[in-house]
Amino acid sequence: MIVKWIKKHRVLTVLLFVFLYLVIGATAPFYHYKPVSGITKANTSASDFYQDGTGCDRAMILETNQSAWDERMRLMSLAKERIILSTFDFRDGESPRDIMAVMLHKADQGVKVQILVDGFSGLVRMERNSYFYALSSHPNIEIKIYNKLNLLLPWKTQGRMHDKYVIADDYGYILGGRNTFDYFIGSYPTNSRSHDREVLVYNTAHGTAGTSQSSLNQVEAYFNQVWDLDVCSLFHDDETLAEKDSVQKAAGVLRDRYDMLAKENPELLGWEMEKSASCGAPGQPACPALPIDPDINDDDQEILASIKPAPLAYYEEHTVPAGKITLVSNPTDIYAKEPVVFYTMTELMKSAREQVVIHTPYAVFNRHMYDALTEVTAHVPVTMMINSVENGDNFFASSDYPRHKKSFIQTGMEILEYDGGLSYHGKSLLIDHELCAVGSYNFDLRSTYMDTELMLVIQSPELTSQLEEYMDSYQADCRRLLPDGTYDIPEHITVAYVPFYKRAAWKVVGFVMQPFRFLI
Repeated sequence: MIVKWIKKHRVLTVLLFVFLYLVIGATAPFYHYKPVSGITKANTSASDFYQDGTGCDRAMILETNQSAWDERMRLMSLAKERIILSTFDFRDGESPRDIMAVMLHKADQGVKVQILVDGFSGLVRMERNSYFYALSSHPNIEIKIYNKLNLLLPWKTQGRMHDKYVIADDYGYILGGRNTFDYFIGSYPTNSRSHDREVLVYNTAHGTAGTSQSSLNQVEAYFNQVWDLDVCSLFHDDETLAEKDSVQKAAGVLRDRYDMLAKENPELLGWEMEKSASCGAPGQPACPALPIDPDINDDDQEILASIKPAPLAYYEEHTVPAGKITLVSNPTDIYAKEPVVFYTMTELMKSAREQVVIHTPYAVFNRHMYDALTEVTAHVPVTMMINSVENGDNFFASSDYPRHKKSFIQTGMEILEYDGGLSYHGKSLLIDHELCAVGSYNFDLRSTYMDTELMLVIQSPELTSQLEEYMDSYQADCRRLLPDGTYDIPEHITVAYVPFYKRAAWKVVGFVMQPFRFLI
């Protein structure tokens, strides 16, 4: 009977087989949640995240999308040897073209530029785009793709690189949750936008023997480890591409764009630091800022040099001291992962004496995660802020959360749901008044067990205080989930209207996705 049906419906049978091959192949490697290993437990101690006194690193929070644009421009303009960009999602757009323009300009000057992008974005966002080809065909620029998508091997398709950071020489780096497109960076007009958060770390010991003490070396070592993985492959590393008319035109547009940006933003771009063994160091005069644009005449150069501060002096003024800074990362392979970041964050929470505050766009837990947070709340108050389902931009997370509210309530955490209008994408952790963490890690199953993830743990009372103020400003626009499942809603909050069809879709998708929650 079955054989007869198959012969009669051969096309349908083939399609069904292909569908099952793709679905089972893509999900089977992740059905089992890896436990925390004994080695990780033995090597993780909250005391290791503290030190006596400050180090050579100073830090600042990048709370706005415009500050994210400004500081990328400022930081990359300093580079003389190497620029590194690692990002989950790199899309063409206004702010990305600004970033590409600076990178191409620096590459023209002899700076080595390395760009690492996740395979999904590489396929969907970068292929057949002349601007990315203009970069990849430059002799001083390399682009690599992490785990390039291949549907013939579906068991490899779910391994995603979710890291986001920028490094310039040994001056400093930016690390956090922002992807590289207009939704997260800059103030250009766009159909939608999201709140996010990053931290900039400035290495005051740059160019000296003491630079080896900077946390920048941890981030750079991590980048090199991922860059050298077998699953990372070059993206159109072909200099002959530069001969194509479309690519030449794109490169010309980017070079013209840099000239415009440098003239409009001389405090950020178009300046190099005069080489000196001491200028710009703590307690020393700021390095002079020298225009490198030949189109600026001598009189204008003198005026600009007299009124614009050197970038290094800017960092000294706008950053705060930090003690120990530690990079925490998940395993970097493409298959199911040991939950290193989650375990480390919860161990740090257990060391808290006064409070723990978690900010995550959405929360998707399994039993292990519920139990871990219940253990934390047993001895210290924990507040977790997430997007309300009406305010968030992740359809699947919004479908899952309503089905599990009771489990979150039972952990004892105070649950705040953000209703500020724009979706919130920040990933941060605050422990008492001295330790904080900022990075790419969402408190969900995908970030915990599937993706590469980073959290930068920073010991700094000053930075932690700043972060607490930012967190409080968001929490003022939240409704509080009560023990009985109802809400305490401040008078000034208007919960966004969601049409019936979307709420119905949440219920249906939430039910269907339960066996596949690990993908969320």
